[in-house]
Amino acid sequence: MILPGATLGMLGGGQLGRMFAFRSHEMGYRVVVLEPDPHSPAGAVADEHIVARYDDEAALRELASKSAVVTTEFENVPAPALALLETLTRVTPPPSAVAVAQDRIAEKTHLQNAGFPTADFAAVGSSSEAASAARRLGGRCILKTARLGYDGKGQAPVSNADEAVQAYAAMGGVPCILEEMLTLERELSVVLARGADGNMAVFPVGENVHRGGILHSTVVPAAINEELSADAQGLAERVADSLAYVGVLGVELFVANKGQLYVNEIAPRPHNSGHYTIDACATDQFEQQVRAACGLPLGDTRLVSPVAMINLLGDLWAEGEPAWGKALAEPGLRLHLYGKAEPRPGRKMGHLTVLAASPGEALQRAERAYAALGGRQ
Repeated sequence: MILPGATLGMLGGGQLGRMFAFRSHEMGYRVVVLEPDPHSPAGAVADEHIVARYDDEAALRELASKSAVVTTEFENVPAPALALLETLTRVTPPPSAVAVAQDRIAEKTHLQNAGFPTADFAAVGSSSEAASAARRLGGRCILKTARLGYDGKGQAPVSNADEAVQAYAAMGGVPCILEEMLTLERELSVVLARGADGNMAVFPVGENVHRGGILHSTVVPAAINEELSADAQGLAERVADSLAYVGVLGVELFVANKGQLYVNEIAPRPHNSGHYTIDACATDQFEQQVRAACGLPLGDTRLVSPVAMINLLGDLWAEGEPAWGKALAEPGLRLHLYGKAEPRPGRKMGHLTVLAASPGEALQRAERAYAALGGRQ
């Protein structure tokens, strides 16, 4: 076990790293962040901020020398960086799992080979492959870049071979994946923690709504029956086992075709839809990240109140500072801002959560607070 007083390393300086640092400090750990942005949200609150590129070997060696364990807040870490760190100190999650999650082709192939239900898909590496994949899959599909796309970026809906070829060219001819577009009934997510000993602690299932490819809201408990909830949690656990995972994992799920579950994507880190855990669970996802990385017993994932979370994007600042006072007047609301200086459309600047007697009431109050800030309904 790595006990309080030790220094924990974090690759990445965004809001997930910031929230990890807050929880690490509360638990008695020091935090050193490696992040190229000198004004990053995590770097601002860390004990030390190494300002360097993720592939800077000297900086990586410095991070390893100062850290009892290194973890990460995003999946697009250069593979050589993780490989080097793994020779120098403990690293979680395993670089092999990150390699699967950071490439959609590798991810979907792993899931399919392991027997998990996914939408039908095809790897695309040329215009001819784009056309043939579209003809094979038929109907409505979505073309996604294999790497780096997130929050709706690097994606395009297509409905025939010609559109697939055009979309592939518009994406610069980089490796892509063409996926069948399911008719969704619900979007769910499960966040869990898995220790090196294989023990797991699973959070309640969240029900998500996306706008423009970006998560807008998460409500917990999800409006599904106990059987589907247990199936979703069990599916996420099996995904974690298949990766020999250590750390916090987000598993995005689709419900389609009359209640069938499909694995959409995996995130080898705390997940945006898991932010509700900070205010509504006995142990939140960032404390679990600390515990898993340090080999400590995992915490209690019990939900203490129904909750709704809404993301706050830079669009809210379009006409000036949002009306924080009006939103904070809403009973049960908590505001979390990430310390980002420049609001931009689509940029995640923070989130709000509302605790209430029921999930429906929590969402109603959260949406009312969001409207008070200037958000569209």
